Amino acid sequence: FGGLLAEFDQRLPFELTKGQREVGDEIAADLALEHPMHRLLQGDVGAGKTVVALRAMLQVVDGGGQAALLAPTEVLAQQHYRSITGMLGDLAQAGQLGGAEHATRVALLTGSQGAKARKAALLDAASGAAGIVVGTHALLQESVQFADLGLIVVDEQHRFGVEQRDALREKSGGGRPHVLVMTATPIPRTVAMTVFGDLETSVLGQLPAGRSKIDTHVVPPERPAFLARTWERIREEAAQGRQIYIVCPRIGEQEGDEGDAVPADEGERDRRSPLGIMELLPRLEELLSGLRIGVLHGKLHPDEKDAVMRRFTEGELDVLLATTVIEVGVDVPNATVMVIMDADRFGVSQLHQLRGRVGRGSLHGLCLLVTDAEPESKARERLDAVASTTDGFKLSRLDLEQRREGDVLGAAQAGRASSLRLLTLQKDEDVIRDAREEASALVEADPDLADHPGLATVLDSLLDEDRAGFLEKA
Repeated sequence: FGGLLAEFDQRLPFELTKGQREVGDEIAADLALEHPMHRLLQGDVGAGKTVVALRAMLQVVDGGGQAALLAPTEVLAQQHYRSITGMLGDLAQAGQLGGAEHATRVALLTGSQGAKARKAALLDAASGAAGIVVGTHALLQESVQFADLGLIVVDEQHRFGVEQRDALREKSGGGRPHVLVMTATPIPRTVAMTVFGDLETSVLGQLPAGRSKIDTHVVPPERPAFLARTWERIREEAAQGRQIYIVCPRIGEQEGDEGDAVPADEGERDRRSPLGIMELLPRLEELLSGLRIGVLHGKLHPDEKDAVMRRFTEGELDVLLATTVIEVGVDVPNATVMVIMDADRFGVSQLHQLRGRVGRGSLHGLCLLVTDAEPESKARERLDAVASTTDGFKLSRLDLEQRREGDVLGAAQAGRASSLRLLTLQKDEDVIRDAREEASALVEADPDLADHPGLATVLDSLLDEDRAGFLEKA
């Protein structure tokens, strides 16, 4: 492949890590094959997954196809769009004055776009003028068509259902496109898929140069002085010109709004409702008087969200009080402290993602997990585990132990309904791996199971149409 990818690589202002190069080679080899790739790119928060994905997209564009990047939120889709067009520069300006010789176009498609921008993006996607189309769930709508969709990159895979991912795959016309799924902490279902081998896995182990370490501490109910110290610490950081995130589980205007947090643990059902940012705001205005506080949540108009995020990015705000809309992708190198209120109301992967918003520059990051969960409780175990490691794979294992793997033949992404009997993913990985190898060998030798009628009958009863559909899609 010449053209865009070669030009992009030549201009990169930094050196790719050894891991990025190796994973890039794996993906490039997959993209050159006839059958579609289905690969999981596991890179811890900040490991540089976006550059790897962009290089794969450019390879597909060089081959005459298009690539779509599906992001879970508008904030993240816009951030991806800005970062991709920024990295490409004049390589993203096909048909414009100053566009490079091998240039393409990058289109952005989100639900809140004005009619004119939306029409232009739809036209660019359908005509093939846009080699790369970045978008949210809006990409799944019927009105969105592609000229030749060759690669789908799904960011933060656990935010999309199996059905939604498949809806985008169907847009490729004749052939099935390659799929690259990116995540910083696989949720249990994804770990299950990985163990079963339905996804080829690439791991970006090392962080690029310039990333700083993040210290994480639990701020527990039995140590009230720790909470007082939290507010002091925020003031100290702000006095040095640094910025702070404070995250709550919900907005707080009414019950159940933007409730992205995990359900209460067994035996804790009667606890108070999770803290909302609108409840905390008046307290913060007292505790942190004099600091400039901005508020960000999913119910704000997209223009307001953008304006708040831009003010924070440009250093006009000291503190950003937010819900989990900032969980992924937000990149402010000057932000050093992440305070998560009611931290026990979040899942392990969410906490890990949120923590990844700090320590993104040369300054060390600090993450404080504020909780009223009692020592020895399951919730505290989760928080202590998050505080003890920044390794995403270790945390996903813990998540798997605590939440189980979900039904691998159904829609449940996680939870109590495992379809497995007599074995668990954690302890029996070797049995599952051996069984998969045996099954592959048997199917290769006897695809219709003509010599194994008993096995064929059992399979028929197990794999009804719905379940077979989920296997195909997942």
